[in-house]
Amino acid sequence: MSESSGRARPVILVVGAGPGVSASVARRFADEGHDVALLGQDQQVLDQLAADLGARGANVGHACVDVTDEQAARDAVRRFGEHTGRIDVLHFNPSAFREKDPLTLSVAELLEDVALGVGALLTVVQAARPYMSAGGRISVTGSMAADQPWERAASLGVQKAGVRNLVHSIDKTLAGDGIRAVSVTVRGSLAREGAFTPDRVADAIWEAVATDDADWRSEVPYAG
Repeated sequence: MSESSGRARPVILVVGAGPGVSASVARRFADEGHDVALLGQDQQVLDQLAADLGARGANVGHACVDVTDEQAARDAVRRFGEHTGRIDVLHFNPSAFREKDPLTLSVAELLEDVALGVGALLTVVQAARPYMSAGGRISVTGSMAADQPWERAASLGVQKAGVRNLVHSIDKTLAGDGIRAVSVTVRGSLAREGAFTPDRVADAIWEAVATDDADWRSEVPYAG
């Protein structure tokens, strides 16, 4: 990510970068003229995605970080912000899928999952805030599990309900500074074809982020 072109172009920071929705979001924003910073846990995936984004004309930076490690995550976000001088969009994608129902899920496991799917959003928003200005946007990959949880993966519904609630609070907190936050609630199961491909979900996230303040909503459903 070159410093000069990073400052000339808008920058999106994708947290929880992997091969699914987050990769599609990164590609969509790169195609719209954004440079891209990636935080993820799989170096091979990050390398492959960075090469793809670079071929699309984006300047790309990436860091392999466990976002539940607060200090490491803050340091990585700060390095991106200091290098580019700006973070225009922060997209948050992480969640934990643990196939345990409420009778087998332990409190420690629930809290571990919530630390990833909800708590890490606090970490990265707080770290990114000094590099965001009016017009900045925060988006989150939401899920119908917030309202219709699958009992056999009970922690996922808790994470998605919690992160949506937190997005509402973040949006109210930052709206006065011209920075808005949105949870895009995906009301369907991700698939390789049809209305719920990662690319289609990424389109919905792009449209939500591109919404004017006058029409802003902190939750936008995507039902295909």
